[in-house]
Amino acid sequence: MSNGGSVCGPISSYSRVRILHLLFEARHTHPEGQLSIGDLCEATGLHANTVREHLQRLIEGGYVIPTIEHRTTRGRPRTLYSAATGDPGASSPVARDKAKAAARRGDLLRSMLPGTATDLGREATYQLDALVEHLEESGFEPIVDDERLTVDLSPCPHAAGRPENRPMLCQVHLGLMQGVLNEAGGPLAAERVRDAVLPSDCTVQLRDTSARPSEQLRHRTAQSHRTGVVHGMA
Repeated sequence: MSNGGSVCGPISSYSRVRILHLLFEARHTHPEGQLSIGDLCEATGLHANTVREHLQRLIEGGYVIPTIEHRTTRGRPRTLYSAATGDPGASSPVARDKAKAAARRGDLLRSMLPGTATDLGREATYQLDALVEHLEESGFEPIVDDERLTVDLSPCPHAAGRPENRPMLCQVHLGLMQGVLNEAGGPLAAERVRDAVLPSDCTVQLRDTSARPSEQLRHRTAQSHRTGVVHGMA
């Protein structure tokens, strides 16, 4: 699917973007980082059935975790929802399985293309496998630069949307990418969406948390466009 076309996955619906944004924010505003359907309905103005449908899609994709409320008083326990960030206690089995499958497919592709090389270690390579598959599922055609540690997603499919919605979209998208990297396990982190010259530009800067400052500087200033390592299914 070409960039600029239909967006798929968790960010294909702005209502789902709003729900994900609320769940990401709940980590800082609510005990245990969890929200109920009632909380989400109040914040979004959506009907409870609509919220349930969106949540089910997000759970099936590995982006949201449902938990049955522990009650100390009488009454039916509620289902509470939290963002699957991949951090301890916030890991989705769906996301873990997707990361493992992406690593297996990445190994298969690399075995078919001998001679590909990268300075990244095994764990970081598997992180990129999982990240590329997540982005492809979401309708992007990511170009990974293993030297600069960037992921080019231009042209952004959201460029034609409302400018006031872009900050939330970018924040949620970055959070989803970080969750995928966490689930795969390794040193890479999604640092930021780089400043763009054009609205259609979108480049995400990654960071190697295990690298020394001099190595991090080398990643940022490298001039090569891409190394030979292969990720994803393309």
